[in-house]
Amino acid sequence: MNRPLFAFAASFAILAGCDGFKEAMTAHVDVVARTPSQELSVDRLAELLGTSKIPVSEDNARALADVWVNYQLLAHASAQGDSLKDTKLIDDALWPVLAQQKASKWHDMLVKTWNVDTTASEARFNQGDALAASHILFLLPEQGLTAASRDSVRRQAESVRKRVTAANFAQLAKEFSMDPGSKEKGGMLPVFTSGTMVKEFEESVRSIKPGEIAPGLVQTQFGYHIIRRAQFSEVKDEFANQNAGVVMQKAESTYLAKLESGGEIKFKDNAIAKIKEVIAKPADHSDDKTVIATSKAGNFTAERLAQWISAYPPQQQGMLRAQIGQAADSLVMQFTTHSFIRGELVLHQADSAKVTLSPAELADVRNNFASLVTRVWTELGIAPKTLADSAKTTSDRERIASAHIEGYLEKLVHDQAQFVPIPQPLQEVLREKYDYKVNAAGIARAVEKATKIRAASDSTQASQRPASQVPLQPGTPPAQQPQPQQAPPVPPSKQVP
Repeated sequence: MNRPLFAFAASFAILAGCDGFKEAMTAHVDVVARTPSQELSVDRLAELLGTSKIPVSEDNARALADVWVNYQLLAHASAQGDSLKDTKLIDDALWPVLAQQKASKWHDMLVKTWNVDTTASEARFNQGDALAASHILFLLPEQGLTAASRDSVRRQAESVRKRVTAANFAQLAKEFSMDPGSKEKGGMLPVFTSGTMVKEFEESVRSIKPGEIAPGLVQTQFGYHIIRRAQFSEVKDEFANQNAGVVMQKAESTYLAKLESGGEIKFKDNAIAKIKEVIAKPADHSDDKTVIATSKAGNFTAERLAQWISAYPPQQQGMLRAQIGQAADSLVMQFTTHSFIRGELVLHQADSAKVTLSPAELADVRNNFASLVTRVWTELGIAPKTLADSAKTTSDRERIASAHIEGYLEKLVHDQAQFVPIPQPLQEVLREKYDYKVNAAGIARAVEKATKIRAASDSTQASQRPASQVPLQPGTPPAQQPQPQQAPPVPPSKQVP
């Protein structure tokens, strides 16, 4: 068995350009964003946002500007013939992937030292290290359930319970059970561990001996169950696999608990506020050296936390922001310890044990990154070969690539093109290698203009709306509304049930 000690996706840090580039951006208040060869004007962003169906807000304007930056940096790299193969940049961007592989190798080394007994004996099965059962389920409907219908289901279940024996259990399960997953298997469920099944079901299985049938019906949120606890001989092989997993999981939990308790973890006084701040906006803390906590692994900084947070997929980051923002201080500290600092301690032990990735393993990760770059270029239609076939000079290639991106964005915001996401490691490599800037003041101005564009568009649409679609005036009964002689047909997309 090979379970990682911690898991995450990919990392991404937003890095600013040089001071001169920042100053150049500050001088152009009509510019929202800039890359080495292109700029996004306030008017252009306002047009993209205002004429689309995307809600007009600063968050959406900023997201659209970020997408523009990513695409234009990709276009610039392609036009320059830059294959983005700088191993230092790639390794830094893929830190979570490399760290995960290192942790997995360390885990494999640890397993050999634990000397745990994974023997799947009948004694262990009988004492409930893992459980196995068959059941006949009489399902209670989620909707329209009345006392009478509940009684009817219960009476049917009781009738079958009176007939069931160990010999005919499987046959009756095939005949009466309403659980499609186990019905054709004679009611047999997969071997399960404690906490997997609902409380009432597990308690019933534990209350009887292997081979026995529960004396009465067991009611759960799903309905009424007739339960038989399986014997060791029926699930020997499956129990062996399950038991090995349970034993190893306990050994791993013990290791992590000892690692944490002996890790000398100490949080700083301002830790909670800083943790919430970083989780809310990790990109703003990509160079924040503020120490949140210390441990045997060293200083755990806001920058490091931002790196961990950015390793999560965007959807999970959103969930973290919502949960941590409202969580009690003790839970925030506990979450940070278990999710991040414990991972730091694992990596620290791996480093101390001289665990490294082989040249072949590193090459595999880097080759995957190179394939990713090629795929994204191709999906956007700006692959280096495509540009080279269209233009001979670098400037011409940049012009063609940028124009293609602008056309693609136009289609994208109007739902006429499929969105091509740029994975976080690729974003980081692009933004560290090339100068770029996003101007907050420019975004605010673009939102103001986009709001006016949207309002004007809505007003025009309202004036052109057929009379049959005009909302009722306040206080006017429907019968008094003027009816058109022949209203034009409503497009299918606007039909109202």
